[in-house]
Amino acid sequence: MPETRRTIRHTPEAPTDTRSLAPGESIDAHRHDNHQIIYAGAGVVAVTTDAGTWFAPGTRAIWVPAGCVHAHRAHGHLALHLLGLPADANPLGLDAPAVLTVSPLLRELILACTRAPHEDTPERRRLRAVLLDQLRVSPQQPVQLPTPKDPRLAAVCGQLHRDPADTRGLAELAATAGAGERTLSRLFRRELGMTFPQWRTQLRLYHALRMLADGVAVTTVAHRCGWASASAFIDVFRRSLGYTPGAHQRGD
Repeated sequence: MPETRRTIRHTPEAPTDTRSLAPGESIDAHRHDNHQIIYAGAGVVAVTTDAGTWFAPGTRAIWVPAGCVHAHRAHGHLALHLLGLPADANPLGLDAPAVLTVSPLLRELILACTRAPHEDTPERRRLRAVLLDQLRVSPQQPVQLPTPKDPRLAAVCGQLHRDPADTRGLAELAATAGAGERTLSRLFRRELGMTFPQWRTQLRLYHALRMLADGVAVTTVAHRCGWASASAFIDVFRRSLGYTPGAHQRGD
């Protein structure tokens, strides 16, 4: 992340509340001593750490473990739900950020637990206990863009970030970065934990979610993000996120 250590805020207790963020609005790098669930009731939230960017529409939530330095950014008008959990309550057993599937029940539990007033009542404790149970069975989703460290890999990823519709293959992109195709292929697997086609799909989905949140038409999004047709885009989007781009824009 671009922020230096001296600019990182330390808020010991992760807040439990709801916030409205305008498109493009951000929350600077900070860390908490306890865990946090981040959920977008509307819009798309992107959470960035040194390791990469995790992004989530309304069918996903982001788990941020205690001590992890992170920043938030809103895409579209964001209804942000933040839920702090004690450091000794880690139902996922995770020490790194992750994107989780949000079932209808888990969604309602998150909304209920982040709704004011935030009093420590028996009812609220019972709600949290059920929420923890639901988190334990929530599947993780690979909705992430890891940050490359090798300068050759970073150069290629940077090109595609600037133009996700770039259709060049890895061999052509490798030539512009002064590396061989096999070298870059190994770097994608070693540093980013996925193949080049898998990473490019994640990149395109990330940009697609951002554009859809800003109200860009589905056909235009498909073209700008490099899909050959709107139907191809819709198919990948549905298989990856479980619903269509149109449903995403409508908030279904």
